[in-house]
Amino acid sequence: MNMEYKKYSLTGFAEDAASSKPTPGGGGVSAYVGALGISLGNMVGELTVGKKKYKEVEQDILELMQKAKHMQNELLELIDADAQCFHPLAKAYSIPKDDPSRQVIMEEALQTACTAPMDIMRACATCIELIDGFAQMGSKLALSDAGCAAIIAKAAMQAAVLNVYINAKSMKDRKYATALVREADQLLLEYCDKADIIYQKVLEEIK
Repeated sequence: MNMEYKKYSLTGFAEDAASSKPTPGGGGVSAYVGALGISLGNMVGELTVGKKKYKEVEQDILELMQKAKHMQNELLELIDADAQCFHPLAKAYSIPKDDPSRQVIMEEALQTACTAPMDIMRACATCIELIDGFAQMGSKLALSDAGCAAIIAKAAMQAAVLNVYINAKSMKDRKYATALVREADQLLLEYCDKADIIYQKVLEEIK
């Protein structure tokens, strides 16, 4: 991984996303959003550790924070991974339609293009699990941030899945495409619901 994401300022990333450049696109942006979501979860941890009131759960929070930092880094790395996975597909679309190699290259490129978005979805699922822990055990003063983290991670997952769906729809290997979509659907079903529950619980406590 070449860690190209580290070159970005917030403005630079937004400007590149708004440009005609193929990347960062929906996948890279969803990875970045997911990283921001779990960063908020980690902030809840930072505001919890060292507080006498939360001494009993401090070790659990520290473990959550370690995992959250790992997921933050993974999602940031997936910005680059998504760009790398998309480039073969961008090239495949430029192959003349009468080229006999086009279909094989296109199929491989479509499958490759789904790799990073699926990884982003899986990472966001893990983040939502961690955020649930922060919401349950973390400082009540930062509870709103846990709610923000949950709904942001959910949005990142919902954004990433669109790249899976659009590419799977064009695949000739319907068995592969169906299995991919089935996993994506299951992740959405389980973790969007979980994020909504976290968010609703936070609302009920703070409103």
